[in-house]
This record gives sequence, structure tokens and C-alpha cells, in this order.
Amino acid sequence: MSTSAEQPATGAPLTLYLVKRLELAIRALLDDALRPLGLTTLQYTALTVLEASGALSSAQLARRSFLRPQTMHEMVLALEKRGLIERTPKADNKRVLLASLTAAGRALLAACAPAVGEVERELLADLSPGQRATFREGLQHGVLALGTLAEARRTPQDS
Repeated sequence: MSTSAEQPATGAPLTLYLVKRLELAIRALLDDALRPLGLTTLQYTALTVLEASGALSSAQLARRSFLRPQTMHEMVLALEKRGLIERTPKADNKRVLLASLTAAGRALLAACAPAVGEVERELLADLSPGQRATFREGLQHGVLALGTLAEARRTPQDS
């Protein structure tokens, strides 16, 4: 772990704490905004991952949605039952089912866009365009850095 990062001033919260607080605030607001559309934030996240990535196995979808495979399995079944996703066997391995969005899933995501956009606009409202870019760059850097660390910890090291 790198120790070169500046520590916050004495008594100031860690950056990780602030990021978690931001995540919790976003989650609560998105849950409220998506509830009338019949979705949770976790379901919305999974649908947007499928929209961006195309067909994925439940295990791939779980990793990209930051959920445990067991949790994702239950969610996939619920989304499939609602007709928002469909699963088809993978061409080279019929035991693996690939989930993809249906037309109903795409329509629901489009219906979610105004509510989700409102939360994002509120988050960024008081920032200048330059501050917004810097904020996004910082978040993207953190995602990449910690994603790399997490991947390295999952991969057995050669001794």
C-alpha cells in the first residue's frame, strides 16, 4: 500500500469515509427516485451494466455490479421474471447463461434517466465545469487504482 498520499488534517475525516458517505447519500436518493419505477439502485446498476457491456454471465454481472454471485443470481431471476432481461445459452458453453436487456429493460432504463439525471445534476450543481472534470477524474483514478489493487489481491502471486 502506498504511504505517499497526504493524510487529512488532524480531526478531518478520511477520504474513504467521505466517499462512503457520498455513496450512501446517492444510494438513498436513487432508491427514492427509482422506487416509483419499480427498481432498486442495485437492480438499476445491473441493468446499466448490461446496457453498457452487452450479454454477460451472472458471475460477470455480479463482479461488474459489485455484488456477491448469490445476490446477483437472485436479482437475475427477478429481473428475468419481470421481462427486463433474458438469458440465453453461451454459444461455446451451453451451461453458461448470458443475460441481456430486453426491449422492456431498455425502455425502463430510458424512463429512469430523468430521475437519475436529477440526482447527478444536484451532486454537481455548485461545481464549475473545471471542478466537475477534476471530480470525475479523481473518482475514475480511485476506481482504477483500487480495482487494480483488488485484482492483484485476487490473483495468486508467483513465489
